[in-house]
Amino acid sequence: MKHTFLPLMLLVIGWTGFIASADFPTAKISNGLIEAELYLPDAQRGYYQGTRFDWSGVMPRLEYKGHSYFGIWNPAPYDPKLHDAIAGPVEEFVAVGMNEAPVGGEFLKIGVGTLIKPDAKPYSFLTPYTLKNGGKWTVKTFKDKVEFTHELTDAAGYGYLYRKTVKLTKGKAELVLEHSLKNTGTKPIETQTYNHNFFMIDNEPTGPNMQTLFPYEISAEGKGFGTVVKAENRMLVFTKEVPPGENVFSSGVKGFDATPEDYDILIQNLKTGASVQIKGDKPLEKLVYWACHTTSCPEPYIKLSVKPQEEVKWKINYVFIAR
Repeated sequence: MKHTFLPLMLLVIGWTGFIASADFPTAKISNGLIEAELYLPDAQRGYYQGTRFDWSGVMPRLEYKGHSYFGIWNPAPYDPKLHDAIAGPVEEFVAVGMNEAPVGGEFLKIGVGTLIKPDAKPYSFLTPYTLKNGGKWTVKTFKDKVEFTHELTDAAGYGYLYRKTVKLTKGKAELVLEHSLKNTGTKPIETQTYNHNFFMIDNEPTGPNMQTLFPYEISAEGKGFGTVVKAENRMLVFTKEVPPGENVFSSGVKGFDATPEDYDILIQNLKTGASVQIKGDKPLEKLVYWACHTTSCPEPYIKLSVKPQEEVKWKINYVFIAR
C-alpha cells in the first residue's frame, strides 16, 4: 500500500509536556505479538522535521506482552524542527562534505537531505541548519512493515538511493531494521551511522532498575561516570536515579573488538522484567552512551564507505523479552 496518512490525536502529559490534537502522518504495524506505531516523513505535516536524525523509522510506541519500549521522552516544548523531537530506534548519519563546502554551500545529511553551511564553524547537531534539498520520500505501508525510500540528487556532487525497511518478524518478538545505501553521485560517501535507541522500557526512570549489558568487559569515562553510573562486570549500572534536567554521557565505551559479534547489547528493566537485545551485522566503529531521566541510550556506530555506483547493506535486530 502506498504512503498512507492516519490521523493521530495525541495528548502527552508529564515528562513530555503537552501536545494538543496533533495530526501526523502515521502507520501502525503488528505481527500478532508486537504492536508498533511509526511517524512517517513529511516536510509539512511530519512529527519530526529536524535536520539531525534520519526521518524514517520514528517510533513513538512499541508494545509486547503488556510492556512498552519506546515513547515520547523529550521534556522540552514540542517543535517539529527541534533536533530532539524524535522517538524510538532512530538513526543519524554523520554529516558528509561539510568541511569541503564553502560558507553558503551545501553539505549532506543522509535521511534528511542537503543543508546550507551558515558559517565556518564545525558541524553541531544543535544548529538549526536550513534544509535546501529534501530529496524525494516514498513510503509503502503493510500490515507488519513499512518500507521507506529516500532519493536525492545534489548539485554539489552527492547523490544516493537510501532504502530502509522497519519490519516485525513473523512469529517472533523481533523488530528488524534493514538498510541499503547506493551512491548515485560522483563523489564518494564517507560517513558513520548510529542508532540513538531512545529506550523508555515501561517508562522506568533511568536509575538502578535499568541495566545495560555487554558480552565483554567494558570501561567508560565521561559525565556522571564513576559516580551516577559505573562500568562493572560487563554492565553499565546506576547508583541512583538521574534527576530531571540532568544527564550522563560517555563519548567512547571501550572493550569491544572490530567484529560484528560484539555489536550485541542487552537493555533490561529489573523492576518489570522487560528487556531488549540489540544485534547488528557490522563491526562497531564506536560506542557512545547517553542517558537522561526519561531514556537510556546505548549508541552503536558503524562506518560506511560507498564509492560512486556502489551499494552497501546493513541490518539491526531487536529481540524483545518479557519475563
